[in-house]
Amino acid sequence: MHDYVTNLFTTFMAFFAIMNPFANLPVFLSLTKKTSKEKRNEIASKACINAFFIVAVFMFGGNYIFNIFGLTIEALRITGGIIIFYVGFEMLLTQSSKVQSNDTDNIDIGIAISPLAIPILAGPGTIVTAINLTADQPIKHVATVALMFAGICLLTYLTFRSATYFYEKLGENLIQVISKLMGLILAVIGMAMLIGGIKEAFNIG
Repeated sequence: MHDYVTNLFTTFMAFFAIMNPFANLPVFLSLTKKTSKEKRNEIASKACINAFFIVAVFMFGGNYIFNIFGLTIEALRITGGIIIFYVGFEMLLTQSSKVQSNDTDNIDIGIAISPLAIPILAGPGTIVTAINLTADQPIKHVATVALMFAGICLLTYLTFRSATYFYEKLGENLIQVISKLMGLILAVIGMAMLIGGIKEAFNIG
């Protein structure tokens, strides 16, 4: 029983460390700062649900998916790095990003899928962690890992819902500053992911 509880805690913390809902809150806030509270909560819900199903697919059939389509973790890292860099670069620009909208009624709900669900939440690191925790394991173990990841997604959703509180307290000007800062950080993370993927693909030390 003790080993089982320890395994649950280890699994939960592994996903928490790689996905970190609190670290992603400023990103979510920056991407949804032009929208209403209701739409922001809808985006948060869809992003977390999509992230769960994306990672669950790789938990239950990741190795088969990679083999069937000839995919590699390196290619996933490179692609994810490019997407994250692109989003961060747009956030750094003086004009609004294309993934955002100046019209609070017409903001693109698609940001719940990309870039929020993938690659920010269900990024290469999260997918690799999920595959490592479930590879060659019985279905009961895989289901347990999926349950722990569902807990992380729920925590992420609750954290994102608090974005409205932070938006009201911080104000528009400070949100703009945070947006630019997070844009820079995202661009750097994306570039680091891209470089790491290229190094792994070509076995560069």
